[in-house]
Amino acid sequence: MTVSTKTKPALPRVGILGLGIMGGTMAEALLKQGYTVCGFDIDTKAKARLKRAGGLSLSSAADVAGQSDVLIVSLSTSRALAQVTESIASVPRAQWARPPIVIETSTLPMDDKDACAKALRKLGITTLDAPISGTAVRIKERAWTFFVSGKRTAYNAVLPVLQVFTDKVSYVGAYGNGTKMKFAANHLVAIYNVAYAESVTLARKMGLDPQEVLKLFGNSPVLGTGVMRLRMPMMLDRQYSPPTMKVEVWQKDMQVIGDMAKSVGCPTPLFSTCAAIYTSAMALGLAMEDTASTAEVMSAMAGIGSVKRKAKKPVTS
Repeated sequence: MTVSTKTKPALPRVGILGLGIMGGTMAEALLKQGYTVCGFDIDTKAKARLKRAGGLSLSSAADVAGQSDVLIVSLSTSRALAQVTESIASVPRAQWARPPIVIETSTLPMDDKDACAKALRKLGITTLDAPISGTAVRIKERAWTFFVSGKRTAYNAVLPVLQVFTDKVSYVGAYGNGTKMKFAANHLVAIYNVAYAESVTLARKMGLDPQEVLKLFGNSPVLGTGVMRLRMPMMLDRQYSPPTMKVEVWQKDMQVIGDMAKSVGCPTPLFSTCAAIYTSAMALGLAMEDTASTAEVMSAMAGIGSVKRKAKKPVTS
């Protein structure tokens, strides 16, 4: 009997730039599957979280890029993306036997993502535009969807890495289509959040038990959605922490989607109306709470008293 001497190919080294809620969650998932993961973030707490999970925290984006075969970028601002791009570009080409494939997952203006891809392309680095639809808590359900756009060969190369997080890894064509798909998805989520907040408020004003609304509608093939099942329980309990998406961060997404709609001449009357509700949530001091807190805006408009919230413990060094 012959014994096969074939060995499994080594897993690619994965670097993550941006170790926030999404980036940190991806790092932990990869480490659990045996990947070597290094990362960088300006937040010391985020870096500490990576170290506790078994990853390697490095001192710069350039250091991470220099030690990675696949580089996942998860950032909240265009400024951060520009800084990271510049840092990656500073890595000497001789340091790479083969340049890493960059998976850019951030929800940012298309012009800024194009500038990143163009700058890295000059270095021989292929960038995929691959935003994620889903929140960090839903990775446990494998409920994320990746909208991957760019070179098909690069997509095929990184597919096993992305399948660590979810089976829903969709190739959507030319670079930029991923972000456009994410805009379309978040456009709906923005409306759904407010719609469910309004529905809960209406039920309360009519004297119905909102729990029954969720029970009857949540799993309905006609009325139920993942957003309803995720956010309506928060609205019913009037508890919005820990957030799955902070109102403050969501404001950035709202702006980016609105700008895209204007640039292509598309009217968005429902989306535009919802924007005022999120702005009101900010004014009520809910910036750091989940977007489900739009229910508090609707409650205030309906004359339903505000809920007493526990004071947050002060951060000690």
